[in-house]
Amino acid sequence: MRKSILFPKTICMVLILTLFVTVAAGCGDFQDFQINAPTSSGENDDFTSLGLSPEFDYEVPESLPSILVDQVGYSVGSNKIAMINGETPPETFSILDEQTGREVYTGKVENKGYDTSVNAYISYADFTDFNEEGTYYIQAPSIGCSYAFQISEEPFADLFTKVFKQYYFNRCGLTLSSELAGEAAHNACHSREAQMKDEAMIKLDVSGGWHVDEIGSRDVAKGCQAINNLLLTYELYPEALGDEMGIPESGNGIPDVLDEVKYEIDWLLKMQDTKSGAVYASVSSVDNKTAGYILYIDGITMDATIHFAATMAKFSYLYQSYDREFATQCLQASDRAYRYAENYLADISQEQYFCAAAELYRATGGYQYHSVVKSYLTQNVDPDLENDFVFWGCVTYLSTKQKVDVVLCNSVTQKLMRQGETISFASKDSKLLVAADEKQGSSAGLLRKMTRLAVVDHIITNHEYATVLENHIHYMLGRNLLSISYLDGEGERNYRDIDVSLGIMNQVDLNAELLLLLAAIMDDELVVGEE
Repeated sequence: MRKSILFPKTICMVLILTLFVTVAAGCGDFQDFQINAPTSSGENDDFTSLGLSPEFDYEVPESLPSILVDQVGYSVGSNKIAMINGETPPETFSILDEQTGREVYTGKVENKGYDTSVNAYISYADFTDFNEEGTYYIQAPSIGCSYAFQISEEPFADLFTKVFKQYYFNRCGLTLSSELAGEAAHNACHSREAQMKDEAMIKLDVSGGWHVDEIGSRDVAKGCQAINNLLLTYELYPEALGDEMGIPESGNGIPDVLDEVKYEIDWLLKMQDTKSGAVYASVSSVDNKTAGYILYIDGITMDATIHFAATMAKFSYLYQSYDREFATQCLQASDRAYRYAENYLADISQEQYFCAAAELYRATGGYQYHSVVKSYLTQNVDPDLENDFVFWGCVTYLSTKQKVDVVLCNSVTQKLMRQGETISFASKDSKLLVAADEKQGSSAGLLRKMTRLAVVDHIITNHEYATVLENHIHYMLGRNLLSISYLDGEGERNYRDIDVSLGIMNQVDLNAELLLLLAAIMDDELVVGEE
């Protein structure tokens, strides 16, 4: 806040008197009036204040663009919209070349009015018909300029690889080379044995896996969450994830996404109790000033165990054509975890049990697993697809080559289609073109919805859904009211400038959903904008 500057009354009176004398000196009545200048006393004649030094303490508000754009860019042929945040928008806008400042396009602004969900007035600057590749910014009268953005054939290709390689950067217990990891390169970490948190005498080798936070923790449930969505991306868009993604295993004839997932799978196998089949929850790293860091293994949980069972079965099914022996090992580990969980059904949800059974049924064709799947879908005629376990289980059941109940499959398919319509309608109903709220902390919810819509769009290849998917990546890359990019190192203004908790790529589970969204958009690029 700016503080006022105070002047004593005596100084003000002197100034007034001096001004009066100066003006009056030109009048006849006062022409002989003189003021003798004071003689110097040898002291400094400079003005001396009364000790009241003026203070200039400003809190300058951050200036944000009122023109909101995707700070990475837009693809040629796609719907391209910038948004203007303001109650009184201009009538026109211009696109200027970033390097030359030359105006290359002009258009009219469409006022969309007030959006109660985000508490803002929104207008559109639509430049869908401008498809010249380059780097630009948007300018509008009385509004100013946007951040820069690109128009290109594949604006998200490099970003897609970067999002995928985040898992390689998070590898624990492995030396990352500067050649492949760049600034993320580091020596092998957390390679020593870990001790049980409750029984310090018991130590195990649990090296490997992905870090889930900045202190090097690894978590079974979060790892499984990420794997399930990474494998779903591979199933839907196998061509997007080839064997040249820039990890150590690239070029070995196995899709890099399976190689990367296997690195986590190897660690998950270490987290299973060899006797019971149950699974330990996580590994945490604690810095000890005298002994260095100490690794602790958290105890067995049913959440970790049932997550493990479903994920291992899914990986086994997809990996069997590359290494049948290892795939069989994973399937056996899955079955052992599942059987352990069956002894404690009161401690797991029906949804978790259903998901694990669906994955094991696809992988084995076992009747006992199918009966669990059919029982759940029969009792839940309107399954909650917002629940990840229900969603994964349903998608797996629809894609299985085993014998299925056709009536149940048709019911699940119709439910997926209705959810796709609901998500699409809610997104179009928002003036930001995404179902966001005013706080803008809902990236997890938005990404969850986009995984559902991506599956539906894959089934029916809908232009409308493709546009909704792309609008969400535009939102996450800067076309939001905070004018920030939620992705690391992307755009002129990053989430780290505001709140590190808003980041997506540094969250192992959310990053996988982001990869799925990008894969869906890249697959749909030829569809968007055709109609």
